[in-house]
Amino acid sequence: MNQKHLLTLHDWSTDDILETLALADKLKKELKAGVKHHILEGKTLAMIFTKSSTRTRVSFETGIYQLGGQGIFLSSADIQLGRGETIYDTANVLGRYVDGIMIRTFKQSDVEDLAKYGGVPVINGLTDLVHPCQVLADLQTVAEKKGKLQGLKLAYIGDGNNMAHSYLYGCAKVGIDVAIATPEGYECSAEVVENAKNDAKATGVKVTVTHDPVEAITGADVVCTDTWCSMGQEAEKAQRIKDFEGYQVNGELFAKAKDDAIFLHCLPAYRGFEVTEEVIDGPHSVIFDEAENRLHAQKAVMAQLMAN
Repeated sequence: MNQKHLLTLHDWSTDDILETLALADKLKKELKAGVKHHILEGKTLAMIFTKSSTRTRVSFETGIYQLGGQGIFLSSADIQLGRGETIYDTANVLGRYVDGIMIRTFKQSDVEDLAKYGGVPVINGLTDLVHPCQVLADLQTVAEKKGKLQGLKLAYIGDGNNMAHSYLYGCAKVGIDVAIATPEGYECSAEVVENAKNDAKATGVKVTVTHDPVEAITGADVVCTDTWCSMGQEAEKAQRIKDFEGYQVNGELFAKAKDDAIFLHCLPAYRGFEVTEEVIDGPHSVIFDEAENRLHAQKAVMAQLMAN
């Protein structure tokens, strides 16, 4: 592992990702066998949340504890970010107190600046651009259920948001063909698509970006979606529900995937909107195994970045 930060999966090599997934598997197996780890004994992780989250907070806080370290939760009410203090000042101060920073926020530039000025490893817990920790957990889940990564096809149906971007990056790096279907006006970032296609050249991955959900899902081994209305978009909800008509992952659409396809959703899910109960609560759904793997994948990330 030559990386100091996890800002996007585009920054990581295929080997970096596979090494992290292998460590996540090892830590998961050993945890369940009762093996205790002190990889990060005496280390402290600052956890900055300007966007709230159940899974991100609990999984990081539990994960750093299980590795022998301590997490410090910092909400927007606890820090001066956004109330006059610059990222430069915050990063320089925190970097003198803690051994790593995890941030879940809106702007990708805030994460990049923390990494630039903080002097300690920075982990992107989510931005409006990408959600790398979630996709590492998803890749771990896919490998567990399918026994491999390379040669599979992953289809994502829905908004061209941070999850879609991270699937593009993650799949391109590990050899999974990826197809993204979005409504017109909700496409992925052109820059992210171009970056992913460049990454895909090295692994032979096929990257498909389309407005046709049937085209995307046909023959897929893995089917993913996400909420149509992410945090901060509540005012657009009624319009988005109208615009995303036809992009619901329901039984009829899911039947176009392979017979043994699995269903992923990063949660929280809104049953009856982006996915039906028939699919998310059905036999192909592995959403709770996926949610559990946030803990293990993030422990691996922390161990890789903060142990040295």
